[in-house]
Amino acid sequence: MPRPWLSVIIPTYNGEQFLAKALASIAEQGDLDIECIIVDDGSTDSTIQIVGSFAGKFPIVLRDVPRTGNWAANSNLALANATGEYACFLHQDDFWLPNRLQTIQGLIRQYPDAELLLSPAIFVDRQGNSVGRWQCPLPKRYGPVDSELLKRRLLIQNFIAIPSPVFKREAALKHEGLDESLWYTADWDFWLKLAGNKTIYSPHPMAAFRIHSHSQTVQRSFDTAGFQRQMETVLLRHFNGSAVQGPLRERIKRVAMFSIQINAALAARIHGVKLSLRGLLASFVRLGPVGWRIFLRDSRIRDRISARLRASIVSK
Repeated sequence: MPRPWLSVIIPTYNGEQFLAKALASIAEQGDLDIECIIVDDGSTDSTIQIVGSFAGKFPIVLRDVPRTGNWAANSNLALANATGEYACFLHQDDFWLPNRLQTIQGLIRQYPDAELLLSPAIFVDRQGNSVGRWQCPLPKRYGPVDSELLKRRLLIQNFIAIPSPVFKREAALKHEGLDESLWYTADWDFWLKLAGNKTIYSPHPMAAFRIHSHSQTVQRSFDTAGFQRQMETVLLRHFNGSAVQGPLRERIKRVAMFSIQINAALAARIHGVKLSLRGLLASFVRLGPVGWRIFLRDSRIRDRISARLRASIVSK
């Protein structure tokens, strides 16, 4: 069999509600020169049958493993068994937009030495309707991205939707894949590890990120302290090794810590814990005008909150 140019990594668990849409979005690309490696985490619903229904539509390798509850470990297993030169992640509740693979192949032909290809995404609600765009705070043009700029802005907030990037598989393996101890921030940590490689940006969305109340982020973020610790772990790991120096270094750290504070507060609010608005406002004021601009630009807070509000309104 010829080597696939792309390996699509899909960790699944009881995904019957949305998985068919995710797999259909792959089939609709019409590209048989890829492979889809699915690692199922002991599903008890019709997930395996849904995967089987797509046999013959594009190459699929299914690994059925005992339940671990660790999507990062299952993604690493798939990555280790993949054979494509490039790879990408697709979670069971997300999906691709039309012509994604054609666009990516065009970028690869133009930039064959690129190791990370980024693009924004669209937010969709439970029914798959668009409720906003998940922008990247990067120059709105096709082409190379300065690695230091990418890392600085990514330190403030993970603005990369899991189904959007494509990366060289060897680069991912060189960095030992995803950190399996991070159930929430493994992808943020992974993108920061790859951000030092040659990166190409396309300003047009090629994937959809679904917002719904049964996502792992929502279901497992009830432990606000643990949720916040994971974000701080990734921030400090990469901030301490960053090239940011001088006054900008301390400012970025303050803004990044405030962004974590906001994320933890929003997670707590989802689970019925009242927000301490006075404390958040005081922290925001202390950032000063320059810090405010950095936070509003790099955190994509308006994109994220407005999309979730629209999705919640539609679901009622």
